[in-house]
Amino acid sequence: MRSARLGGGAVTVSELALGCAALGNLYRPVTDEAAHATVDAAWDAGVRTFDTAPHYGLGLSERRLGAALRGRARDSYTLSTKVGRLLEPDPRGIPGNDLDHGFAVPATHRRVWDFSADGVLRSLEASLERLGLDRVDIALLHDPDDHAEQALREAYPALERLRGEGVVGAIGIGMNRSALPARFVRETDIDVVLLAGRYTLLEQDGLGELLPEAAARGRSVIIGGVFNSGLLTAPRPGATYDYAPAPQPVLDRALRLLAVTERHGVPLRAAALRFPFGHPAVASVLTGARSPEEVRDTVEQLRRPVPDALWDELRAEGLLDPDTPVPVTAPIGGTPSPKEPKEPS
Repeated sequence: MRSARLGGGAVTVSELALGCAALGNLYRPVTDEAAHATVDAAWDAGVRTFDTAPHYGLGLSERRLGAALRGRARDSYTLSTKVGRLLEPDPRGIPGNDLDHGFAVPATHRRVWDFSADGVLRSLEASLERLGLDRVDIALLHDPDDHAEQALREAYPALERLRGEGVVGAIGIGMNRSALPARFVRETDIDVVLLAGRYTLLEQDGLGELLPEAAARGRSVIIGGVFNSGLLTAPRPGATYDYAPAPQPVLDRALRLLAVTERHGVPLRAAALRFPFGHPAVASVLTGARSPEEVRDTVEQLRRPVPDALWDELRAEGLLDPDTPVPVTAPIGGTPSPKEPKEPS
């Protein structure tokens, strides 16, 4: 599996990265055995980049991921986690259920927003303890939507110092909106943005500002949420978009995308996985999985060739703007490169 360097630095990411929210019992339980087998399947497929966060299952994802990677040579993989939410014991002392936050785990702790410099250090220290590792490769500011100024003034400089000291290899921001990450690209020296759901076959909000800024400044972008919360895996009434039932206009657009991909004999999810690589700033696509079968299916879809004619028809149908970059088909073992957009007719 191909790899790329983040921001031209020393940290590399594999073309496909495993997002480990599901290992924290996202929406429904996953056994320890299934979590371990999922990481093993990703490894066997060539995946060498793994992303987690304290938020995912109140630390369960970090504990499971660390256990699954234990015994692997530490320099053979790249691991990212996030800062911005500290986990503190719930003062009520009543183990409840964390499904209000999306995770089927006992709510023994509460999340406390903290983008202070001290909060960054405490968060990473706790993450390393849960992971059972001596370092993480990438540290990301996690969803600082309502804490932008503190994240810029306090959390970012702390991460920059840690990178300078060699404690972490790369730093960045992870969000499902594109405006604030674009500001970080302009105003700081981050290496990478993890952008979820905003640069997909369905919608390309990230193309307005973030991706051009990243490309111009030599920064990298990892794209998550390429299936838009599941809608692009199987568009149908009741399918989810942004973790809620898809509005009818959004569903209609997804069904039009499906019709085009089917005419070219390509599964929609294969086109959705390949699409982000058309932009030169994109270093990796990150997808979640809760079983080895899901991992193997994702890898199979990513490896499917997508003909250039499919992208051309999406443009002709008005489902992609004429100036949206798309990947070109490469020979097996080759490296796809962005296809130049056609001039509007």
